[in-house]
Amino acid sequence: MNAPTRLGRLVVTVLGTVFGVLVGLFLFRRLPGTAFGTVEVLLTLATTMLFAVLSGRFARNAFPAYNVAEVAVEGPITRDGGGSLVSPPTGAMADEVVEQIDRADDDGAVEALLVKLNTPGGEVVPSDDIRLAAERFDGPTVAYTNDLCASGGYWIASGCDELWARDGTLVGSIGVRLGNLNLRELGDRVGVSYNELTAGEYKNAGSPFEEFTEDDREYLQNLVDSWYDEFVDVVAEGRGLDDETVRDTEARVYLGEEAAELGLVDDLGTRDDVEARVESLLGESVRTEEFRPQRRLRARTMLGATRVAYAAGAGVASVLGRDDEVELRL
Repeated sequence: MNAPTRLGRLVVTVLGTVFGVLVGLFLFRRLPGTAFGTVEVLLTLATTMLFAVLSGRFARNAFPAYNVAEVAVEGPITRDGGGSLVSPPTGAMADEVVEQIDRADDDGAVEALLVKLNTPGGEVVPSDDIRLAAERFDGPTVAYTNDLCASGGYWIASGCDELWARDGTLVGSIGVRLGNLNLRELGDRVGVSYNELTAGEYKNAGSPFEEFTEDDREYLQNLVDSWYDEFVDVVAEGRGLDDETVRDTEARVYLGEEAAELGLVDDLGTRDDVEARVESLLGESVRTEEFRPQRRLRARTMLGATRVAYAAGAGVASVLGRDDEVELRL
């Protein structure tokens, strides 16, 4: 924090605290010339503390100690972060990431955006939502990855001005995958039938309880090909590459150095190198603030309940595994 910012915060906080003392004296002193009682003293102290806290918050907003915002996209990318009773909620919540980027864009103190990408990818539309948010940010947008920037993560990186990686980072996987688990034969073996009413020839295409026909395969493959074409267009435009170069990757992942040679990343370096790059773009020293999700109470409660439920389930599974010699993986 630089000296002017520190001084500005101190002045605002002191003035607010003094004002709180005066307000407390005005409100709780009974009569001029009379002494304070215990209750009056406590009420005045409470008022002073309240004004001190409020003025401190105002001072932090009025004199921010940062000029660069950082948001993180870590884990599988979904709309809600995933998670259930049998798996922990560890993914990136697209709507929350978009909210963080938009909040940084609206913050007058933020001049540049860092996007930390350590993700294997995820859902198409949530990934594109994050990419669009990074693309519309008003200022330099630099993405960096330490471990893995694949598939949906690279989709997001295509909306940033630059992408940095490490020598050992895996980058790429520019492709689309649509899975199908067919349980029809298993159902026949165990005597389980599944009845479903549909309207429209392809409504149940890919259903795990129906035969996977050639028509279904052709229909779903066309969808995958369309998503892939869009992915190629997004990468080609965002990264300044031609379509053939992107398609020639054949959805492979590359180590950082080879990815840089192919133009999939702009440069290699550590996070300190990335900050130095942002400093050169801004022409001033960088002070970074990590923007975190602003969850409402209900959302925080639900997320906490999911994590508790998973932890409890994992604990039960571990006990069963020890006592009954049964290995359960949740």
